[in-house]
Amino acid sequence: MRTLVIGDIHGGLRALHQIMERANVTPKDTLIFLGDYVDGWSQSPQVIDYLIELKTTNNCIFIRGNHDELLLDWLTKTKDNPLWYHHGGESTVLAYENISAETIKNHIEFIQSLQNYHLDEQNRLFIHAGFTNMNGVDYEYFPRLFYWDRTLWETALALDKKMKKTDLFYPKRLTLYEEIYIGHTPVSRINKTTPVNMVNIWNIDTGAAFKGPLTIMDVNTKEFWQSEPLPSLYPSEKGRN
Repeated sequence: MRTLVIGDIHGGLRALHQIMERANVTPKDTLIFLGDYVDGWSQSPQVIDYLIELKTTNNCIFIRGNHDELLLDWLTKTKDNPLWYHHGGESTVLAYENISAETIKNHIEFIQSLQNYHLDEQNRLFIHAGFTNMNGVDYEYFPRLFYWDRTLWETALALDKKMKKTDLFYPKRLTLYEEIYIGHTPVSRINKTTPVNMVNIWNIDTGAAFKGPLTIMDVNTKEFWQSEPLPSLYPSEKGRN
């Protein structure tokens, strides 16, 4: 039985189908999704439908992403958010135009059920973005930072590789967990298209919302599988480009 972690999907159902097939996922596998299931490509409602169905056959852990929270705000309050529209929300709003009220109700329940993070028995943390409290996720004063933070990843990127954990200035946040798996900040920002490991953090967001592929990775072996770049799967769409 494998434990597989999946990066930010952003409405790219075709890419999700590809990685599930390429990784030869079976019901014996545990699947950990890092959030941001929506916003970008045109199949956000269908992605959520697929995930709801998937949890009937697989042990699935669904983490909350910031885009999922933004969608929930819109679905439950129907309030305009121009900034959200600009960052992928517009495609999602259009995709929901012909979705039934019953399906929307199910989607609201799904998003409300998402976890802020998952900590496994090996002290591996799975979280969408990060955390800010130096004592860890249990002490976070601002839970929304679990899916909005970028400082954890930026700290790992900027850390002097020669610095030892025993150094007085070593970031305590990077000593708390065996490994940390995140999405949220695409590795395409540092010109990468495959999962990136910095210190004990693995970033699995390989830019599927933009021009990159979607990724699924075995957390034990670090073997990974990717879809085709999303623009090739949705040639008539822009995604978040």
